[in-house]
Amino acid sequence: MSEVRVDSSDPTLWIVAVAAVVALVITFFWYKGRPIPGEHVFRASRFSRGNLWFPTQVSVTPMSVIHYTPELVGGREHSMHISHVASVLIDRNLFFSDVLIESSGGTSPVRCHGHRKADAVEMKRLIEHYQTDHLSRAR
Repeated sequence: MSEVRVDSSDPTLWIVAVAAVVALVITFFWYKGRPIPGEHVFRASRFSRGNLWFPTQVSVTPMSVIHYTPELVGGREHSMHISHVASVLIDRNLFFSDVLIESSGGTSPVRCHGHRKADAVEMKRLIEHYQTDHLSRAR
């Protein structure tokens, strides 16, 4: 049997190893930034502050507003019932918008940066629409 020897000083081996590690890191951060399930999910741009590695996401459903931020291990999720939303503030900047969703129930507000302007307006419209539906069903 012939013996196969790998020369550890071969630069091709190191280039392949570095490329494999870089591909794994890129795949990991892509996986962590994938959209959460839901019909109306708004993901912040990776080009905005604080969203390069783990872009924040907001999901608006008929019953709640969910703010999800992935982390290196796990993620942070803050949910607010639609009837507890007191106000929605959109701060439009040059490229992106910041959204502040305040609660009437005593919980901390949802703050998210770096959404497209159209997404921020749609987020506010959906919240107001679902609040109106919720109030009309409650009566």
